[in-house]
Amino acid sequence: MLTTFYPPYSFGGDAIFVRNLSSELAARGHEVHVVHCRDAYRALGGGAREPEQSTPGIVVHGLESRAGVLSPLATHQTGRPLFKARRIREILRQDFDVIHFHNVSLIGGPELLEYGSAIKLYTFHEYWLVCQTHLLFRFNRAPCETRRCTLCALLHGRPPQLWRASGLIERAVRHVDSFLSPSRFAMATHLRHGLDLPVAHLPSFVPDEEHASESLSPADPYFLYVGRLEHIKGAHTLIEPFRRWGKVPLKIAGTGHDERTLRRLAGDGGLIRLLGYTTGEALRRLYAGAIAVIVPSLCFEIAPLVILEAFREGTPVIVRNRGALPEPVQDSGGGLVYESDAGLVAALERLSSNRDFRDALGRRGREHYRSEWTADAHMKRYLGLIDELREKRARRAATT
Repeated sequence: MLTTFYPPYSFGGDAIFVRNLSSELAARGHEVHVVHCRDAYRALGGGAREPEQSTPGIVVHGLESRAGVLSPLATHQTGRPLFKARRIREILRQDFDVIHFHNVSLIGGPELLEYGSAIKLYTFHEYWLVCQTHLLFRFNRAPCETRRCTLCALLHGRPPQLWRASGLIERAVRHVDSFLSPSRFAMATHLRHGLDLPVAHLPSFVPDEEHASESLSPADPYFLYVGRLEHIKGAHTLIEPFRRWGKVPLKIAGTGHDERTLRRLAGDGGLIRLLGYTTGEALRRLYAGAIAVIVPSLCFEIAPLVILEAFREGTPVIVRNRGALPEPVQDSGGGLVYESDAGLVAALERLSSNRDFRDALGRRGREHYRSEWTADAHMKRYLGLIDELREKRARRAATT
């Protein structure tokens, strides 16, 4: 696994997915090596962290360079590993069966895709291959439909990547056997932007538990937001609709750059409650006790794990009609989709006032989770795809 971020040196869902996938492979007897960049974590403002936890079957290579935070900056500006190239090549000299790339933007850039000779996979966690800001969120205001990349990068506070005009990405992607897209929307978006890629739709998963929490009926009902508190995640767009509606509180679990602003907007009335960073059993109980989990993202999300985590607990979701967010709702029938503040309020009213309807959505979400989004379901597809790619390589070798 080659990835810029890996827990605890990480910020978001891409690193959590890499950890979950690595753990599931290790539990099935595979030896997994994870290569990530501590310098990149620090360059983006990450604080002190304890060393990575030791997990049987997983070897973690947390890369650091004498150049420090200049190393990921150099990769950002050249599209190449540079300061970490020698160490990565040394690791990849081992006899790996599969090399799986994740978010490699700051650990190696597109040139990293040329390294190694094993079967190569690349999972879309964001839109880095087609967008300098990774987000397809133009001028940090709206989903990108008309590309003005250099100006957009500057407005996001990032230096433009002039190497993108050199054809480096187009050459590098030819070294990958298959790209994996957690959503149909992300797959179509990458192809629409002109990259000729072999892409397979492989839905995400969240680890299954032996006993999923039963749906609770708390004395004080609430709706729930879980995620980073950043502008693109849209938590701030929930404040005013909840103020106007005012019947049931909203709990917000997470931290981020918008936390101070959200606390100011929430005020002291108790209708909007910020819980800070929440994890483990406390987070699972929050999921299980919520009327619904709201996903209001403004950007084109690839496939947020929070939806699957809610379904695992039998809790319905309310998602904005944007990008891939409606896909798991449409596939499962486990939630509602809204277009506007008025649509959101209508969904809040319907779910809070109709327990039977709410429970029916929760059951559908949980049932679909159990059949499609468990670790076992994912690993069956994942390992099956690797077998297909191995056979394809063997047939190609036999004809040359």
